[in-house]
Amino acid sequence: MRPTAVLRSLQTIVPDTVLVQDEVRDVFAAQPDIGRLAQRIVGASFNGSGIDTRHTVIDELSLSAHPAEPRFFDAATGRLLAPGTKERNELYVREATRLFVEAARRSLDADPDVEASDITHVVTVSCTGFHAPGPEYEIVRALGLSDRVQRYHLGFMGCYASMPALRAASQFCAADPDAVVLVVSVELCTLHLRSSEDPDTIVASSLFADGAAAGIVTARELPTPMKGLRLDRFHTAIAPEGEKDMAWTIGDTGFEMILSTAVPQIIGETIIGALRPLYAGDQGLADAFEQGSVGERVEHWAIHPGGRSILDRVQERLHLSDAQLHPAREVLRVNGNMSSATVLFVLRRILEEEGARAGERVAAMAFGPGLTAESALMTVQGPGSDAT
Repeated sequence: MRPTAVLRSLQTIVPDTVLVQDEVRDVFAAQPDIGRLAQRIVGASFNGSGIDTRHTVIDELSLSAHPAEPRFFDAATGRLLAPGTKERNELYVREATRLFVEAARRSLDADPDVEASDITHVVTVSCTGFHAPGPEYEIVRALGLSDRVQRYHLGFMGCYASMPALRAASQFCAADPDAVVLVVSVELCTLHLRSSEDPDTIVASSLFADGAAAGIVTARELPTPMKGLRLDRFHTAIAPEGEKDMAWTIGDTGFEMILSTAVPQIIGETIIGALRPLYAGDQGLADAFEQGSVGERVEHWAIHPGGRSILDRVQERLHLSDAQLHPAREVLRVNGNMSSATVLFVLRRILEEEGARAGERVAAMAFGPGLTAESALMTVQGPGSDAT
């Protein structure tokens, strides 16, 4: 039987500058260009977000920095500024490149059996900036990878994009059992935060943050047992409604997120149909899913924490326990929504902090524009487990 690809050496990074949610809320509520209704929406969105802290590459947003020529936030006046898309993207190029390379290097350094010369494919993921040559090129050059490495970039897909990146990596390994795929996601969402009276923009400003994650996917039989995730199955579903409720476009003063309050309801209405095909290949799981007891058969749930209300709706519809939603809620609380990188943070937390044991199942799911739901079924691997 051909071995199944395993995700190992999963690493995460957040920028140094910390955003305290209550402080950021007060800054947004105090902007002179918003009225009382928008102020109330700011308060409700930030207070109900389930977030305590976030991280950003924008030092000015620490609220204590006083640069001579502020570009994003003027601490002297308390004003949020509105730099153009070009200026925001230039900061993305500099900071995202650094994080792509650092996350990739950390993943390689964490794996005792994989060296730079072993990498056959690089898959990068991001929706918060653009440049060419892109991040996959920068990783190859900075880490001294072979020029023959196959490079792919998944751009502008939104919060679910790390899931198709893992699926592509798994497919590369199925086609070539010797493949070693480096998957790296970096999102700098805070580059696009802005003051606005628009409810969708306010909700986005209360949720999004910066972060990076990287892992190695391979089906090779490697000598050192490491905790990881066997990538068993993937599935993609598109909700019959929701195309206009979650979208990501480019404006003159940054990228513009549409994230309507209808998204949790749409996810709740479609999640059963979206997940059903994922369990069809396992009769026991399929039966448990139909009986509403899949949470008893799948121990861990890596749900993309697009917001607290989304997690609430998923938990309700799938009858999951508080413990099963704990990793997603904790990632949201400490780091906010880092778009495509977030589900990788949740997976790492499950492996390292939630007591996951070899042989236990993990269901992963992320949502994004479309409204698209990407899901995967995984199995925890570890010392003494069988990765085949």
